[in-house]
Amino acid sequence: MDIIANSIFVENQEEALQFYTNVLGFKKKRDEPVGEGFRWLTLVSPTHQDGTELILEPNGNPISKDYQERLYEAGIPITMFGVKDVQQTYETLLESNVNFKVTPTTMGSVRMAIFDDTCGNLIQIIEN
Repeated sequence: MDIIANSIFVENQEEALQFYTNVLGFKKKRDEPVGEGFRWLTLVSPTHQDGTELILEPNGNPISKDYQERLYEAGIPITMFGVKDVQQTYETLLESNVNFKVTPTTMGSVRMAIFDDTCGNLIQIIEN
C-alpha cells in the first residue's frame, strides 16, 4: 500500500493554487471540474512529479472548516514539507512576504519553521 495523496483544506482553490505554485514552487498535476464550482486540484513537488499529490480541497463542509480553524488557532500545522535547508527556504519565502509564525528553530535533532499559507493553514517545513 502506498500513500498517493494528502489533502489540505483551503478557503479558495484559485488563491491556494497561486500561492502553492507561484510562491512555494509546487507544480500543478491535475485540475478537473468536479461539480458546481469545485475542482479536483492536485499539486506535486517539482523534484518528485510522480510522487505523492497534494490535494487543495475546498473547505465548504462545516466539519472541515471547524477542523481547519481549530488547528490554526492551536498553532498546529496541517502538514509538513521537507526542505534541504530550513534557513535558506525561510529567507527565500520571506522575500515573497510569507508570514512565519515560528522562525527557524532546532528542536532536538530537527530544524523546523512554521508559516501561514494564506489559505487558512499553518505549514511546517523541516530539514530532511
